[in-house]
Amino acid sequence: MPTDSLPTYADVEAAARVLEDRAHRTPVLRSRRLDELAGCELHLKAEHLQRVGAFKFRGALNALSAFDADQRRGGVIAYSSGNHAQAIALAARETGMPAVIVMPHDAPALKVAATQGYGAEVVRYDRYTEDRERIATDLAAERGMTVVPPYDHPHVIAGQGTAVKELLEDAGELDVVVTPLGGGGLLSGSLLAAGALAPQARVYGIEPAAGDDGLRSLREGRIVTIETPRTLADGAQTTHLGHLTFPIIRDRVTDVVTASDEELVTAMRAMAATLKQVVEPTGVLALAAVLSGAVPDTAGRRVGVVLSGGNVDLGRFAELVGAP
Repeated sequence: MPTDSLPTYADVEAAARVLEDRAHRTPVLRSRRLDELAGCELHLKAEHLQRVGAFKFRGALNALSAFDADQRRGGVIAYSSGNHAQAIALAARETGMPAVIVMPHDAPALKVAATQGYGAEVVRYDRYTEDRERIATDLAAERGMTVVPPYDHPHVIAGQGTAVKELLEDAGELDVVVTPLGGGGLLSGSLLAAGALAPQARVYGIEPAAGDDGLRSLREGRIVTIETPRTLADGAQTTHLGHLTFPIIRDRVTDVVTASDEELVTAMRAMAATLKQVVEPTGVLALAAVLSGAVPDTAGRRVGVVLSGGNVDLGRFAELVGAP
């Protein structure tokens, strides 16, 4: 599949075959107390329990598995605030190729350490003044490596779509599906899966209130670029949707809504209190919006929610959830 082509549900199915026995089929969690708080029947896809602690491993492994022999010899370069970084690093180790990851100076220490622990070289940059894509492209040209972006890549999108494919297979018929939204890889892949397996379901993307480029793009019918948002959701500090993710989202999503940092903390606390789970701020974007009532028409419905990641420094987690 060319890297500039829009993926289809057939690509999600192909990705599922690639990932079988290599990525976890994460559980769908239930909580009576969370159902009461949300006013609906929640089915929580626990991607924070995925390998590397986030759904990103799905897209990374699917993308690297499609490399030809020359690309494998050259290796992979990626840019990420953390979860895609770890995912590419582990996928590269498992497929036997070198990896270089461009990461911001303010990336969580846990994510940087994990990326290096998987054997990748880390190059740092300032996310507020430097262009990570340019840095990665220049390094790739110098070293003969292949860039795999965090979301705007057909194999990445298809891989991410397997999470909601599994959710729909394991939870049964859902009325609503809600996922976090940063660059759009997870949401666009989820839309492909839901369109094939649950065409009746309404699908919502949730982004940080401080980083509403997706909402603006949907309203204006074009890709809107914003300044790097300052939000607790470090995994969704994207400035724009992708050229592949945007048309899928534009044509298929029910709507995009936002969640505030305060709502993220409330959702993190709720997950810790009810299910004893550590989920990072970005990981609870979808749950936060459902709990706050920002997602319409969920009352009494069967609602699927993707918990996208759990990579948060424990000291920071305790600081956020410890004081109501």
